[in-house]
Amino acid sequence: MRDVVDELHRHWRAGEPVAVATVVDTWRSAPQPPGAAMLVAADGTVTGSVSGGCVEADLYERARQVLAGGVPELVRYGISDDDAYAVGLTCGGVLDVFVERVDADGFPQLDLVVDARRGGRPVAVVTCVAADAGQPPGTAARADPAGRLGRRLVLTEGRVVGSLGSDRLDAAAADDALGLLAAGRSGILRYGYDGQRRGSGVSLFVAAYATPPRMIVFGAIDFAAAVARIGAFLGYRVTVCDARPVFATARRFPEADEVVVDWPHRYLARELEAGRVDARTVVCVLTHDPRFDVPVLDLALRQRLAYVGAMGSRRTHDERRKRLREAGVTPEQLARLAAPIGLDLGGRTPEETAVSVAAQIVAGRWGGTGRPLAELAGPIHPAG
Repeated sequence: MRDVVDELHRHWRAGEPVAVATVVDTWRSAPQPPGAAMLVAADGTVTGSVSGGCVEADLYERARQVLAGGVPELVRYGISDDDAYAVGLTCGGVLDVFVERVDADGFPQLDLVVDARRGGRPVAVVTCVAADAGQPPGTAARADPAGRLGRRLVLTEGRVVGSLGSDRLDAAAADDALGLLAAGRSGILRYGYDGQRRGSGVSLFVAAYATPPRMIVFGAIDFAAAVARIGAFLGYRVTVCDARPVFATARRFPEADEVVVDWPHRYLARELEAGRVDARTVVCVLTHDPRFDVPVLDLALRQRLAYVGAMGSRRTHDERRKRLREAGVTPEQLARLAAPIGLDLGGRTPEETAVSVAAQIVAGRWGGTGRPLAELAGPIHPAG
């Protein structure tokens, strides 16, 4: 729902019901992850996508029916269908999509969700998408005599708002959903009707909206501007930091969320102490000046960060490694340093360099090899 929530909120505030189709589970090479959504308004307008075009035509018709009748539906798409090329996934994946009518009466907590997202606070939405896990997708609505389908919990800042129909189910779901939220991961939870963790009565989809990960770029140079742009595009909260005020200006880095004038190591130490840096944070050191590089890399490499990269020639990197070893950085810690920064794409410009840096960050996040897909075998998107 992340990509359609603003449009959903606009209709919600106007009192206009809409249909929302949300990917809640996937297998193999599904084109979109859990949480991808498509909104269909009463006038037929479509916002968002769940498969990049494979199943949208069929899903559009189902969404219109759900919008008119108000009965939620869980639909499975995949190549096992006889008419796979008509309404299935030709890419070879399988996905479950929950289609529901959304209005102010059915989702009174939407304001809370939107306020949390706009304020940069983590929030999770738990929705009942199947009331009998033993029933195949498409029959869930008929197996819901208690009216649990579409019921929700919203969790944010220690608050739990709404109900799934049972206090014990609410407590179990809230506890497990907080774990998913802490990991920044959306997914399915299954329980008995009264919250039994070994049960199979209900399936709940947890849409986790964690605070965005951080990208900290040290060195206010032209390459930093391009890296900041692509970092923002990838969903990072971007900070550019440099000790030189003449270069570190908001005007030079309009895509950055903040521009800080400070010595890099001093700024990073302050952010670490305040708990504003975590295992999802990526650090790009672009100054290639040992006065700035060595102190901040000495600190960064001692943390468990998602990525630490440093720009510079191979000669610069050799000298940098020597200085870091002298500072007490261990071989294991040095092995985490991506330097020279980026993948070998043959690029020259700041923008091309930024693409190579972003590619290396993405590959590290998902365990990619950086090799051409044409040279590899097996699933394009391995499970994980």
